[in-house]
Amino acid sequence: MERLLRPKEACQLLGISYSTLLRWIREGKIRVVTTEGGKYRIPYSEIKKYLERREEIRAVIYARVSSTDQKEDLEKQINYLTNYAVAKGYKVVEVLKDVASGLNTQRKGLLRLFKLVEGRSVDIVLITYKDRLTRFGFEYLEEFFSTMGVRIEVVFGEEPKEATQELVEDLISISTSFAGKIYGMRSHKKTVLVQGVKKLIGELNGEDGEVKG
Repeated sequence: MERLLRPKEACQLLGISYSTLLRWIREGKIRVVTTEGGKYRIPYSEIKKYLERREEIRAVIYARVSSTDQKEDLEKQINYLTNYAVAKGYKVVEVLKDVASGLNTQRKGLLRLFKLVEGRSVDIVLITYKDRLTRFGFEYLEEFFSTMGVRIEVVFGEEPKEATQELVEDLISISTSFAGKIYGMRSHKKTVLVQGVKKLIGELNGEDGEVKG
């Protein structure tokens, strides 16, 4: 008797979200059977056929640093992810990189990545840490990519605790932006608020209370 998989098991094997699985079922991409209890199951043969059609897993490498003086780290990210892809048997179809803040949504590499995902030209996006792709809203990107059949593979997971400088810079950037909208970019109150934020962060991160930026 053929093995029947629960939806959760099928999603794990296919590397897709539950919503994507439902869409594929509606589109007829995957056949399902209904049990006597009224629940649907996916025959393993359906999973096997899909995986066999995907003869090679197409991967895009995405790397990012916040400033030009971190280009050495940028190359380290690319080299590590390239070796990782080879070890996993992935075919690297493109390497994308940005030198910009994780808050910047107009990054050239990021916009190119969106086009590849929307064009279904990639199966997996490889990044070292979640924050390399975006500072906030990673889960939204993950869900969007999943609806396109694309999985984000985070090699190292969360950023190490000691890597705080970029987060500090982003926090100051957010504070500056909000203060400018509330008080006006040339306002004395805006300057005082931003300096206060910098001082507070400096006191939390160092003894001298100074923060770059």
